[in-house]
Amino acid sequence: MVQEQISDAKIRMHKAVEALNAELSSVRTGRASPGLVEHLKVDYYGTPTPLMQLSTISAPDAKLIVITPYDKGALGAIEKAILKSDLGLTPSNDGTVVRLNIPPLTDERRKEMAKHVRKRVEEARVAVRNVRRDAHDHMRKTEHEHEISQDALHRAEGDLQKITDEQIKEVDKIGEDKEQELLAH
Repeated sequence: MVQEQISDAKIRMHKAVEALNAELSSVRTGRASPGLVEHLKVDYYGTPTPLMQLSTISAPDAKLIVITPYDKGALGAIEKAILKSDLGLTPSNDGTVVRLNIPPLTDERRKEMAKHVRKRVEEARVAVRNVRRDAHDHMRKTEHEHEISQDALHRAEGDLQKITDEQIKEVDKIGEDKEQELLAH
């Protein structure tokens, strides 16, 4: 029963780490990456739809993203979604594809993005700790109801803390890597 709690907590912590990884992949680093725009929501016939479901997204070089919609009628909606996003990019449309030129980041913008990365990393740490707290509370309740012994509770707490430390270390590494990538010219 306690092992189920620990494995559930590990899965939930891992999901928090994956969510951080996915979000940071969309943070602009001055290099063109399809991950930058693939999750943008496009108002496609009244339904918010991720851009990656409406088009093919490629980065033929380090300064350009090319978006080729499956339906040419979606070009205007795609442009609108890009303009409304906080990417700070201006799309150009030639009637068949949307091109996004990625300008080099200014030092000020790099520092601003690094601050955003640190904020997201802290939120991920908090999410991991919340999972630990929930699992810990559940284990304490189980021990209080005499379903497990105090020794088993202490062992489980140690295991839970070890998993938490591993996940927080992973979160910190992801954040550090992204910050290095951002601040490197």
